[in-house]
Amino acid sequence: MKRPVKYDPCRRALLALGASLAVAAGTLGAVTPALAADVTVYKSSSCGCCGAWVEHLRENGFSVTVREQDDLDPVKALLGVPGVLQACHTATVGGYVIEGHVPARDIRRLLDEQPRGIGLAVPGMPVGSPGMEQGGVQEPYQVLLFGAGGVQVFNAY
Repeated sequence: MKRPVKYDPCRRALLALGASLAVAAGTLGAVTPALAADVTVYKSSSCGCCGAWVEHLRENGFSVTVREQDDLDPVKALLGVPGVLQACHTATVGGYVIEGHVPARDIRRLLDEQPRGIGLAVPGMPVGSPGMEQGGVQEPYQVLLFGAGGVQVFNAY
C-alpha cells in the first residue's frame, strides 16, 4: 500500500530550484557572454543592502532576476556555499555561484577567465563593498574563489 505524499512547499521549491540549476548546468559548456550576464539573485524581501547590490549589478550591465524568499539556507546548501563563506544573499551567473557583496568587476573577471571552482564569495557584510557603501570607512575585504580545490583569494580591497 502506498503512503500518501504530504505537500511540502519548501521541498517543492527546492525541487524546482534543483531542476532549474540542472538545466543551467547542462548548458554550462555553451555559455555565451550574453547568457553569462544574466544573474539570478536569491534574497530576503526585507534586505535593503541586497537591493543595493542588485542595483550595483544593473548599473554595471548585468541583467538581474530577483527571487525573494525568507529562508536562504536551502539555496546555499544546494549550491554548495560553505557556512564560513555565507553572506546575506546568493546569486548564480554563467554556471557559477556568487555569495555576498562581490563587486561586478570581479564577476566579469570570473566569467572571462572561467577558473575551476563553484564561485566567488565575500563573507559577511563588509562596509564599503557594493551595496554596503553607506556610512563608515571602507573595511578591507577579500573576494574568495571557492570550490573543490579549497578557497583562494581572487581579489582584495
